[in-house]
Amino acid sequence: MKKDIEIPEVKDVHVAAVKVFNEEFQVKEWNVYLINASEEDLEMVLIVSKGHDKKKETSLMRHKIEKLPAGNFAKIEFLQDDVLALNNDFKVTYFKDSKMYDKKFSFPKNSITENAVSEIPVIPEKGILAK
Repeated sequence: MKKDIEIPEVKDVHVAAVKVFNEEFQVKEWNVYLINASEEDLEMVLIVSKGHDKKKETSLMRHKIEKLPAGNFAKIEFLQDDVLALNNDFKVTYFKDSKMYDKKFSFPKNSITENAVSEIPVIPEKGILAK
């Protein structure tokens, strides 16, 4: 039964938006990263992302990371400027200690701005943590 399923609480795993310089195009752009600030590796990480509001909706984007070592981070995707005006959701599912973890991280619309950056775990640059 549904009440018998134990869903552990996600701790020390974050999704963050960081503005980085793209050498190829010589511009600063927003990228979204998955951060593993825990002391254990994450395995078989699946991420589904989507931007939306009442009138617009982006396509679903799916990402897979085989293994994200402890104290590390991985780029999920680039965010186009048009998408910053939408609510951006990242549903993250992964395995740790043979248990499945699941959490939805969200950036409310227009919350990804240079004025909102602060210190974030693991990544040396400043960024914005999803809620």
